[in-house]
Amino acid sequence: MTELHEHLVLDKTAQDLLFREARTANTFSDEPVSEEQVAAIYDLVKYAPTSMNIQPLRILLVRTPEARERLVSHMSDGNKAKTETAPLVAVLAYDPEFHEHLPTQFPHFQGAQDIFKGQDHRFGTASLNAGLQVGYFILAVRAAGLAAGPMTGFDAEGIDKEFFSESGYKTLVVVNIGRPGENAWFPRNPRLDQDAVVTTV
Repeated sequence: MTELHEHLVLDKTAQDLLFREARTANTFSDEPVSEEQVAAIYDLVKYAPTSMNIQPLRILLVRTPEARERLVSHMSDGNKAKTETAPLVAVLAYDPEFHEHLPTQFPHFQGAQDIFKGQDHRFGTASLNAGLQVGYFILAVRAAGLAAGPMTGFDAEGIDKEFFSESGYKTLVVVNIGRPGENAWFPRNPRLDQDAVVTTV
């Protein structure tokens, strides 16, 4: 009987790197995350699909001590220390005005912008598709050989006011990024079996 990984085209080492062996890191080493690594990560993220190619994800890299202090003040208590010490922190948000880019990003449909302009449903569309891009971002971080520590424990409204008051972006997830440090992993929680998730009709 063949192993499940043998049914996938992707090499097993890459499968493990992205999925099976990948973990959410809670501590990080001091090794910095370079701008080149960030560029390589985004170069993967940008190719992943979104509805009508809307690409609503916006990424804020928090590097300076002053900006890090401002961000940490809005994190939940359990997330403050690791956010203070991670080599790089990214605030992942969505742009509710994503439709402004549709004339160039979805050029074959010239009426695409009008579907969303001034319409409240654009917020849900942006949030859902940026959420997809958050997943792509985490996989791309892993593909770079780094660990990601995604968090949703924070005051989103506070972060929006702190960093996005002019742009109007809406915060979704804060991700610590770097090489894992000592005792970086919590015990892995169980995963649902296929029978509990997949139904065939």
